[in-house]
Order: sequence, then C-alpha cells, then structure tokens
Amino acid sequence: MNIYNQADSNIRKTWVYLTFFLILIIGLGWVFSYYFNSPVVLLVAVLFSSFMSFTSYWYSDKIVLAMSAAKEIKHEENLQLYHLVENLCITAGLPTPKIYLINDPAPNAFATGRDPQHAVLAVTSGLLQKLEKIELEGVLAHELSHIGNRDMLLQTILVVLVGFVSLLADWFLRFSFFGRGRDREGGSIGAVLVLLGLVLAILAPLSANLMQLAISRKREFLADASGALLTRYPEGLARALEKISQDPNQLRMANRATAHLFIANPFKSKKLSTLFMTHPPVEQRVKALRGMDVK
Repeated sequence: MNIYNQADSNIRKTWVYLTFFLILIIGLGWVFSYYFNSPVVLLVAVLFSSFMSFTSYWYSDKIVLAMSAAKEIKHEENLQLYHLVENLCITAGLPTPKIYLINDPAPNAFATGRDPQHAVLAVTSGLLQKLEKIELEGVLAHELSHIGNRDMLLQTILVVLVGFVSLLADWFLRFSFFGRGRDREGGSIGAVLVLLGLVLAILAPLSANLMQLAISRKREFLADASGALLTRYPEGLARALEKISQDPNQLRMANRATAHLFIANPFKSKKLSTLFMTHPPVEQRVKALRGMDVK
C-alpha cells in the first residue's frame, strides 16, 4: 500500500470513528433525558459543550502555547530556522506559520492552530541544539504535514467529542444517585435503561479516550510519510526520531492534555501499554520511514 492509499484509508477510518462517537453521544443523551424525565439536562449539557467547543476552536493555540510556556521567535532571532520553515512551506504550498520556542533541553516539537492560516509551529531549545540540519528539516516537515493534512482541526473535533462524552457520563453518575429518575417510578424498562446508562457512563469516557489515542497514532504515521515526501529524504526524520526517543531528558512543560501534539512522546516511561500510548512506537515509525521509496 503506498502513502496515498494509506492516507485515504486513515481518513476513512477516522470518519468511522467519528460516526461511532456521534452515535454514542446521541445514545447517552437519549438515556439521560429518559432517566431524568427532563430534556433540560440534555439542553444544558449541549449549551455548555457548545460554549467549550467555540472556545477551544478559536483559542486552542493560545491555550496550548501558554501551557507550554512557549515564546514567539522573531525572524531575525533565528534566520536558519525561519529559512528552513519558509522553504518547506513554499514546497508544500502552505503559508509560513508563526514559530515559537519552548526553553527546554528535551528535543521535541508540535504544531497547533485551527487552520493553515492560523497555524503555529513550536520547537524546544533542545531540538535546535541536538539535531543536525537535515534532521531538523525532517521534524519541521512532519509538523508542517500535520498543518497541511488538517490534523489540528481533527484533533480539536476529537477533544470536543471526548469531552462531551465525559461530561455527560460524569453528570449521569453524579445525579443518578441524587436525582429522581423514571426508574424510581417502577417498571422493568426504566431499570434496564438506568443500568444501561450506568454501564455507558463508566465505559464511554474510557472508550472515547482510547479511540482518540488510536486516531492520534494513525495521524503520526501519516505525517511521517507526508513529511518524508516533502523533504525527499526519509532518513533525516528517521534519525531525528531516534535521537529524540533516546534523549534522557523529559519535557518539563508537557502534560497528558498536550502530549499527543508533540512529534514524539514527551514522557520517558517505558511501562505504558501500547494501547494507552499517544504515539506509535518509534521503532515502527523508523522502520516505515526507512522502507519508503520517494524516488
């Protein structure tokens, strides 16, 4: 399967996952509204999630940059970095994003923003210090591929959907023990629905987060391949990923909410199951890159 077929396959699977999310949310909403015998609960949840969705869409880049303590780099402050980004953007047909620096010895990078016209590229000081030019170019191409592939918008949608599912589940678990629902009026149907709602409320956030992680991992493979096609030199990104993964420093500014944005897992723990990893194993990514034919 070539890279273009793989991209189509990943996009189709992504929409399947999103459809599953929507069905799950609708199902949870119906169960909750039936249990509480009041559409007001669902209406409040929808309004609150809509407000959070609006905020996260328009201000997600500023929130992430603030959480990462990133500072904007002016053109004259790092000419080499800007020229690398500008040349890659010309090749990719993308507007040049703003570039930010995270003062941290751990080599890493991420891209954020709601669309290519409002994109931001952030790199750590460790990345600039420890990578060779050809390796840095591979990392930058990977992040620009996220921008070109519209992965950032997809991740925003996923965050909203996962947050909405978790919100409904949390509300149901809290109010089911204190509110007055239909099950208290008697009837086997009400009891079954309440039991179903409790099961969904417990499992939905877990399944939603696992789905989000699965999509994030697929997007990393796609961005690796797209970035390699952009530079025409997969070995540069392969070497960069090896250096980043072998670096002993853990990124101080990273947290669980932003970990999936970085090019490589910012946490150095080796104990997590691959099921809960935000990124594919580096060995698999390097193998895929070195098996590419970009001629």
